[in-house]
Amino acid sequence: MRAIEFAIQMELDGEKYYLEQAEKADHAGLRAAFTLLAAEEHEHADLLKKHAAQTDYQLHESKVPARIKGIFDNEKDLQIAFKERPEQLDAYRLALSKEKESIELYEKMRSDATSEEERSLFEFLVEQEKIHYNTFQHIIEHVMKAKQWVEAAEFGLREDY
Repeated sequence: MRAIEFAIQMELDGEKYYLEQAEKADHAGLRAAFTLLAAEEHEHADLLKKHAAQTDYQLHESKVPARIKGIFDNEKDLQIAFKERPEQLDAYRLALSKEKESIELYEKMRSDATSEEERSLFEFLVEQEKIHYNTFQHIIEHVMKAKQWVEAAEFGLREDY
């Protein structure tokens, strides 16, 4: 299997995984985040298919950062949902791992690129996957806060929630 075919399949697998997680998510915001991530993985697969077919394509910035902010507006609700479903944390860690694999693959493909257009495509995909990676890091941090001991407000230093 050529690298480009592998990358297309990886993006489609990512889309499938995120859609499955969206179905499992109890929190409406997380369900929306997973659905958004699935759509972006589908767009990435389409970009790669067009590149492989040597047809025109356009690169569009990720919608995740702009749309993800509202998910953590009500952290208390988010934390309660996760205490009831601790296995979700494993799903987020797996997604984080998959995004890291995507970043590494696209970085290699970028270094092996034979044209400036190809380099630009893989640089774009690296940056998009980094956005997804950072999103999952943020989700994991918030989930972990619900599991960590919080001391009294009058003692010690804590980061803001």
